[in-house]
Amino acid sequence: MTPPVLPTRRDALRLGAGGTALGALALGTGCGSSTGAGDVRALRIAQKSEPTGLDPHLESGLEGMNVLINIFDTLTMRDVDNELVPRLATSWESVDEHRWRFHLREDVTFHNGEPFDAESVKFSIERLVDPETGSTIVELRAVDHVEIIDEFTADIVMADPDPVIPEKVSLFGGVMLPPGHLEEVGAEAFAASPVGTGPFRFASWRKAQLLRLEANRDHWNGRPAFDELHFTAMPNAASALAGIQSDEVDMVSALDPEAALQLEGYKGVDLAKHPGIRMFFVVLDTEHEILRDVTVRRALNHAVDVPLLIDAVLNGSGREAATIVPQEAFGHDPEIPPPERDPALARRLLAEAGHPDGIELRFTASNLDRLLSEALAGMLGEVGVRLDLELLEPGTFAERLESEDPTSLGSMYLTGSTGWTLDGGATLQSYIRSDRRRSRIRSEEADALIDTIEQTVDPDVRLDALREMQQWLHDQAPFLFLHQADLDFATNGEITWEPNVNGTLAMESAR
Repeated sequence: MTPPVLPTRRDALRLGAGGTALGALALGTGCGSSTGAGDVRALRIAQKSEPTGLDPHLESGLEGMNVLINIFDTLTMRDVDNELVPRLATSWESVDEHRWRFHLREDVTFHNGEPFDAESVKFSIERLVDPETGSTIVELRAVDHVEIIDEFTADIVMADPDPVIPEKVSLFGGVMLPPGHLEEVGAEAFAASPVGTGPFRFASWRKAQLLRLEANRDHWNGRPAFDELHFTAMPNAASALAGIQSDEVDMVSALDPEAALQLEGYKGVDLAKHPGIRMFFVVLDTEHEILRDVTVRRALNHAVDVPLLIDAVLNGSGREAATIVPQEAFGHDPEIPPPERDPALARRLLAEAGHPDGIELRFTASNLDRLLSEALAGMLGEVGVRLDLELLEPGTFAERLESEDPTSLGSMYLTGSTGWTLDGGATLQSYIRSDRRRSRIRSEEADALIDTIEQTVDPDVRLDALREMQQWLHDQAPFLFLHQADLDFATNGEITWEPNVNGTLAMESAR
């Protein structure tokens, strides 16, 4: 079968042309797939890459967490309505600004029979924050230690106040490990055959082929509907399409809009779009000789037609953003409007700023975002902003993003940030405060607001600070505000499952 031809409107848009919106499909319902081995029912999932490893404290990528969240339970979790709900912790409260108390389930055992209790919490959290572990998970950096109150009560004690610890133990930071087993077998053996309390048990992993999990029939929350869960790496849309059509996989996760477009219209392939929380924006160097002028920064925002980008480049997979705080996050201010998308106004502002003949800037992005970057360059070019566009391999881009050299990504760079805690401070934390590596902002006012957001436990005070921060972003325009990406999935129409906005593949609820 010949794949559908991609719309030429994208090429036209790089030169400033327009486009139209595309629709979305929903997940189908029905039965999952059989492995062909008796009555074993397996759910087979393809994602772009496989985990780098299976030690949850050493895996900070979403592809890895998609597997691990099925093997390990966390203290809290986000449900499909994006509410923070109990998981291994039944309840929690702030004892004071330096102490969060968690009350634990009493009916939980690890896959090897070891009981889950407060000692498990102490071991897991303290191992994560121990520098010798070498974890890149930073959300719990303010934790000092864990204090055991009784067998099923534990206090997470903070070196510095952190108002969103319950949210931070809902995913990467809240994975619980069996202390006795891990200390017995060692970190290397544990990573080769991980043991958690989750709804699925680790079974086997043939690298670059198949990672297989088996249902935990004794899970505290009930047995999963599927007997097995299979993960396969399929990095491109062509292999994903072939996998669905040849009945090798049931679901393909985290499709980029380009890949989803390639799969549209095929018999036996259902596409679904769900709201996501990954924010895309362009970081502007506010110390740059041209970009230090707020009038120029506002002009750039007026030049970019984000609704057109969403329709023509992203296949309709996104929502226009007014700041960099997701709509579902605590503290999002719906009263902040997106910048007015008006190229004529952009030209006038550039002229007022002393640049009637336009400006030249260096723009850097990952080559994974080539279409979006080229479309942005086309739109900005229409108002006289000439970009020296540098597209980097993802690994090189990531290295420069963490570099100590602020000029390594040019005067502006495109990035995406997922604030999986669903707190407004999550996407702000790395890009605002002047001492943060990714920040291109130098503002005492912004620094003070971030301090309030990050260190104040009172939710009302935090809410006021978050709203003030978003108004500051709107006024000062230190970013090009783009979009909040949707989650694209493809299925064979034979499963029922709904993700939360984090998009992690917690498949316990799949049917």
